[in-house]
Amino acid sequence: MQRKDLKKNKVPTFISVVNQKGGVGKTTTVLNLATTVAASGKKVLILDLDAQGNASTGLGILSDERKLSTYDFLMSNENINNIIKNTSIENLHIIPASQDLSSIDMDLAEMEKKATRLKNIFKKNNITEINFDYIFMDCPPALNMLTVNSLALANFIIIPLQTEFFALEGLSQLMITIKQIRKTLNQELKILGILLTMYDRRNNLSLQIEEDVRSTLNDLVFNTVIPRNIKLSEAPSFSMPGVIYDQRCLGSIAYQKLTAEFFIREKKFFLKGEI
Repeated sequence: MQRKDLKKNKVPTFISVVNQKGGVGKTTTVLNLATTVAASGKKVLILDLDAQGNASTGLGILSDERKLSTYDFLMSNENINNIIKNTSIENLHIIPASQDLSSIDMDLAEMEKKATRLKNIFKKNNITEINFDYIFMDCPPALNMLTVNSLALANFIIIPLQTEFFALEGLSQLMITIKQIRKTLNQELKILGILLTMYDRRNNLSLQIEEDVRSTLNDLVFNTVIPRNIKLSEAPSFSMPGVIYDQRCLGSIAYQKLTAEFFIREKKFFLKGEI
């Protein structure tokens, strides 16, 4: 079902959820954070930038319902209202992904301003006429052109970081990329927080990684940590986020706490006059 036109009066806040490493909880974070933000009464859009389309599947948007997708949004002049899909969750909508995104780097290669194409398309669609409070971008597990486009557009970055031995190693390259984006494409880009995921308090390694990350990155790290949780893993197979599949599981409770912290951190940037 296509989304009905919404009222036209606001500029959304863009959040890029990014880590070039796969399996760290990017899509899980997008689905659950976007859902809990929507539950607070905010109008939320998910932009699925991963060719695997897991965020789309996790919200029940099947492959045959993706005749228009993120690829069409990037590569054609299709109106955004024809691409956005409703979901079963109130206030939550999605631009789904398709396998066509697999070739996007090659398709963009010959274009001018390819690194800011996503930003320019939103301007062309007039983002003040798209009545969303927040747009969450689920990035692919690579520092490719889609990720660069997302960072060029974003107000904030959330970085899910799995509590494993090589966690900080992979983060260093991402930080370099973020600095480059700030210098060349998006001076206003800010890290809202680094989110520790797949955390196991019974595991000494998780405790050690948390200590190392917090001592290195200090206030950049969210206070909330996301535990390993079977309910969060099961939820996508039922086409719903974990916070709806089982509201009382530890993973859902953690994402509810994260949402509260998300609003607090955003407000601090606002009060500082940085957004």
